[in-house]
Amino acid sequence: MLAVENVIGILGLRDKAASSPYALISRIEDGLPVNAVERVARLLAPHDTQFKYRLIPKATYDRRKTSHRLSSDEGTRLARVARVWSLALDVWQGDEDAREFLFRPHAMLDDRRPIDLVIQSEIGAELVFDVLGSLKYGSAA
Repeated sequence: MLAVENVIGILGLRDKAASSPYALISRIEDGLPVNAVERVARLLAPHDTQFKYRLIPKATYDRRKTSHRLSSDEGTRLARVARVWSLALDVWQGDEDAREFLFRPHAMLDDRRPIDLVIQSEIGAELVFDVLGSLKYGSAA
């Protein structure tokens, strides 16, 4: 699977305590910092100031800014997006190409945008991982 260090970097968790997969799970369960949403949104959609509300609904985001922590479910969704972004960067070797893949409908995904499937569910993310894996390892995609 993907190096946990990549996901930690994407989420902006730079401390050594989060450097193992199990530590990352604990961090997610304890509540990722709200600024991780801003960071991921800037990486994936730097010109869309509203994209963060696709990751966390606006009213919820505003509440989380007060507590400074995401719920476990919100953190899990954010980490899922970070994992897909990490693999897309690995496959496409550049931010713009990775973004184009994620935000463009794809025939192997029933003409849906990969990012929408990733945000929606773990199963959707697995479908996107399959397409990215096919691209990375040379199968038709």
